[in-house]
Amino acid sequence: MCGIVGVVSHQPVNQMLYDALLLLQHRGQDAAGIATNHSSMFSMHKANGLVRDVFRTRNMRSLQGTTGIGHCRYPTAGSSSEEEAQPFYVNAPFGITLAHNGNLTNWEQLKEEMFKNDRRHINTDSDSEVLLNVLAHEIQTATTGLNLDPDAIFKAVTVLHRRVKGGYAAVAQIAGVGLLAFRDPNGIRPLCLGINETPEGTEYLIASESVALEGMGFRFVRDVEPGEAIFIDADKKLHARQCADNPQLNPCVFEFVYLARPDSVIDGASVYATRLKMGEYLADKIKREIPDGEIDVVMPIPDSSRPAAIQLALRLGVEYREGFIKNRYIGRTFIMPGQAARKKSVRQKLNAIPHEFKGKNVLLVDDSIVRGTTSREIVQMARDSGAKKVIFASAAPPVIYPNVYGIDMPTRDELIAYGRTTEEVCKEITADYLVYQDIDALKQSITDVNPKLTKFEASCFDGIYVTGDVSPDYLDKLEYNRHNPKKPAAAEDAGRTQLNLNAATTEG
Repeated sequence: MCGIVGVVSHQPVNQMLYDALLLLQHRGQDAAGIATNHSSMFSMHKANGLVRDVFRTRNMRSLQGTTGIGHCRYPTAGSSSEEEAQPFYVNAPFGITLAHNGNLTNWEQLKEEMFKNDRRHINTDSDSEVLLNVLAHEIQTATTGLNLDPDAIFKAVTVLHRRVKGGYAAVAQIAGVGLLAFRDPNGIRPLCLGINETPEGTEYLIASESVALEGMGFRFVRDVEPGEAIFIDADKKLHARQCADNPQLNPCVFEFVYLARPDSVIDGASVYATRLKMGEYLADKIKREIPDGEIDVVMPIPDSSRPAAIQLALRLGVEYREGFIKNRYIGRTFIMPGQAARKKSVRQKLNAIPHEFKGKNVLLVDDSIVRGTTSREIVQMARDSGAKKVIFASAAPPVIYPNVYGIDMPTRDELIAYGRTTEEVCKEITADYLVYQDIDALKQSITDVNPKLTKFEASCFDGIYVTGDVSPDYLDKLEYNRHNPKKPAAAEDAGRTQLNLNAATTEG
């Protein structure tokens, strides 16, 4: 999960990209980067840290041009090297910068193919570097002569979709040619288009979430379709084409559960409205499983569970209260690398109001339970604050399978629900009761908001991988690599620092 944005304007875009990344900061807090194009030359700055910390006045002044792309990153597999900040750059053909959100499931195979057949050297174990080089190679193959037209670009993306597997959304600049955006054929990762009419002409903004468009004063036009490519040429003319053979819309349900901002609309479904529905369905299950009179008060775990908790309390007819106050200067614990960092940050992030807990049976509502570290700490905080009983409810089903499409939950032994019953998980997080959302209810909560959405990427809940290339052997290998990371010698690592300026580990 990362945030990506691309802008085409009639004025300098550095400030626009910066502001758009601030609106997407929730999608990644580890690193940020911007690349702009001016007179067929790229300017780029990227580094570890929040958007506000990465860019200074001197950096912004160097980012000249009326087109550009930006990226905010969260790390997977616990890696947070500054070299992995995006965008990335390759100098042939034409010169291309790229930022992407997602994860390629066949990047290792592609890496080998590109070395043997495409004569392109991939310097790192990097799906981002692979995606950029696949795009560059296919553009080179599709180009005749010195000119690159939209037909050639769309032909390149068509072949890219046939070669690449996984969930991905990307924005790319081709030096002196234009800005390109494309989305995977299953529509797993979100991407949308907005426009702004100015006296000088139309401006375009493409971003991971609609909130980035609206916050910038752009009018939301539509979501980028699964498998579709959008190209805005040097004359500011927009071209769009379906480039996938069999596109199907399977949006990631975890975007609605947790990742996206509640004020975003993804594939025609308001994230806020879907979370309200999740609360309604969860309340119905709680009525069936928890004895009457056991719940005195409903409290959310801020912030993403708040809509579900409000609607749940209303449906149960139970008082809703805010029992935890969030420190907004602490990052989202789900996207922090490492269990120790997550555990330490919970009490820095949340502070309980003891008066709201004392002597009460408290129902705590969270958006999901992944590793259980946060849930266990929160239950203990509630008890320390005087709660008589602590009932825990998850607006999402048990997370029991690895996610391979760009969310940091790749190994089964890191998932608290894997191999455990609900009762056993309840004991692990030390709650008195635990209620999970049903998978069918979760999907229905999205369909209720947009009836056109009937298929979803929900592999972390149901184990169904829509790309069709994820086998048990693949997952075993992924977990082995997770637990046995490569550790190059110090001398080799020093040499890599000079070579890997535009590379990244598998992330998104």
